[in-house]
Amino acid sequence: MSAVPATAPAPNTLPQPTDVPWLGLTAVLMGTFISTLNGRLSSFGLADVRGALHAGFDDGAWITTAQATAQMLVLPFAVWAGSIYGPRMVLIESALAFAIVSFLLPFSPNLPTFLTLQFIGGLASGCFIPLTLSFILRNMPPWMWAYGVATYALNLELSLNIAASLEGWYDEHWSWRWIFWQNIPLALLMALCLKLGLRTASIQLTPVKDDWFGVLSCGVGLALIYAALDQGNRLDWLNSGLVWGLLLAGSVILVAFVVHELTTPNPWLQLDVVFGRPLIFLLVLVSFLRLVILSTSFLIPQYLGQVRGFRALEVGDTLIWIALPQLIICPLTAIMLRRSDPRIAPTIGLCLIGTGCLMVAYGLTADWGSDEFLASQLIQAVGQSMGLSGVVFFGVLYLKPEQALTFGGMLQIARVMGGELGLAFVTTFNRQREQHASNLIGQHLERGAADVLHRLQAYATVAGQSGVPNLGGGAAILGRVVRSQATTQGVADSFLVIALAIPFALSILLLLNPPPRGPASHKPLFVRKQGGAP
Repeated sequence: MSAVPATAPAPNTLPQPTDVPWLGLTAVLMGTFISTLNGRLSSFGLADVRGALHAGFDDGAWITTAQATAQMLVLPFAVWAGSIYGPRMVLIESALAFAIVSFLLPFSPNLPTFLTLQFIGGLASGCFIPLTLSFILRNMPPWMWAYGVATYALNLELSLNIAASLEGWYDEHWSWRWIFWQNIPLALLMALCLKLGLRTASIQLTPVKDDWFGVLSCGVGLALIYAALDQGNRLDWLNSGLVWGLLLAGSVILVAFVVHELTTPNPWLQLDVVFGRPLIFLLVLVSFLRLVILSTSFLIPQYLGQVRGFRALEVGDTLIWIALPQLIICPLTAIMLRRSDPRIAPTIGLCLIGTGCLMVAYGLTADWGSDEFLASQLIQAVGQSMGLSGVVFFGVLYLKPEQALTFGGMLQIARVMGGELGLAFVTTFNRQREQHASNLIGQHLERGAADVLHRLQAYATVAGQSGVPNLGGGAAILGRVVRSQATTQGVADSFLVIALAIPFALSILLLLNPPPRGPASHKPLFVRKQGGAP
C-alpha cells in the first residue's frame, strides 16, 4: 500500500473541511478520554459502589464486566454505523445517551438495575474510540496526522492514570456518585463540540458492506471472550464451568465469523488487510503495549494499597506522575514521528519501558513509597507515550482513506482485548508469585525457633496495652509482615517478567519494513496560508 496522497480526494471518498475542525477534534478526543476514564474509575471505586448497592464481592465483580463487555459488543456496529451515517450523528447520540445513563446510575435501587444501566452505558461509550482515529485522518491535513495520533495516545494514557486521583478526591470530599456524574458535563460538552464543529455533510465515507451476520458474530464473539477473561482470575480460570462456557461459545462464534467473512462475496471486514503485513504486527504491538501499561496502572496500586496501606488519593499521587509528563512528551513525539522513521520512536519507547520495569524489579522493597517510584515511572511515562504513538502512526502511513474506520475498530479491539489479556496475565501471575513467596517465607518461620519467638514477643509488646503483651496481636502483625513481603516479591517478579518480554516486541519492530514516505511525514512543521498568515 502507499500513503494517502496529498492531492484532492475523489468525490464521496474524503470529507470536505469541517466548519471548526479543532472543535470536532476536541470532541472525538474527549470521547476517548471519557471512555477510558469511566472504565478505570469503576475499577478503583468498586468497593464504594458495592457497598452502596449492598452487593457482595462475587456479584459486584460483574459491575466493570457489564460495561466493558458491552463496549466490545457494540464495536463492530459502531464502525458500520459510522460508515453509513457518519461519525457526527453516531457520536452525538451516543454522548447524549451516555450522559443520561451516567445521571441515572447512582440512583439504582439494586444491583440488577445498576448492571443493566452499566451495560447500556457501555453500548454508548463503546462508540467513542473506534470513530476517533477515522475522524483524525479524515478531518485533519496529513501533515498534522502525527499530532492527532500523539494526542490520541495522550488521551488514553492521561485518562488511565489520573483515575485514582479523581476517585480518591471524590471519596474524600464529595461522594462515590461523582464517579459517574462527572461524565455528564463531559459528554454534553462533547456533543456540543460535535454539533458546532462538524457539518452534517462533512463526512462522506465509503459504507462498510451490509453484512449483518459478520457484524453481530464479531461483536458477540468478542464480548463473550472478554467476559471470560475479565472473570477468569476470580473464578479460577478453567476450573470454572462458566469460564469454559464463555470461552467455548465465544471461540465458536468467532470461527464462524472468520469462515463467513472468507466465503461471503460482500464481507464486512477485509481479513486480508487486517491480517496482512504490517497491520497484524502493529495490532500485536498495540496489544503488547496495553499489557505493559498495566505494570503501572495495576501493579503499583496493588503494592501501595496492600503493603503501604495507601488510599486511592495517595495512590493517585504516584500515578499522576505518569500522566502529567505526557503533556510535554506528546508534541515532542509528534515532531519526532514526522521527521524520522516512525519505527525509531516505539523502539526507544520500548527500551525505556524495559528500563523502568527493571528499576522496580531489582529495587523494590517493602519500604518503598510514592517518591521511590518517581524515577522509574517518569521513564515509563516517556516510553509508553512514544511506543503507542509510534505504532499507531506507523499503521496510519499504510492506510488507504477508506480503511480508516476498519483500522480504528481493529485498533480498539487490539487495545481492549490486549489490555484484558494483559490484566488477566498480570493478575494471575502476580497472585501465583505472591502465593509462592508466602510459602517460601513461611517455611523459614519454624515454630519454637528462637528468632521467631523473639520477633513474636516484640510484636506482642507493640500490640499490647499498659505494658501487657498481646500474643494474638503479635501473631497478627507477623502475618501482615509476611503478606507484605510476599506481595512485594510478587510485584517485583511481575515487573521483571514484563521487562523480559520487551525483546519480543522489539523483534516484531525489526520485521517491519520502512513505511511509505507520504504527506503525513513530509509536510513542513509550520504551514502558512496564502497572504502569509500562519
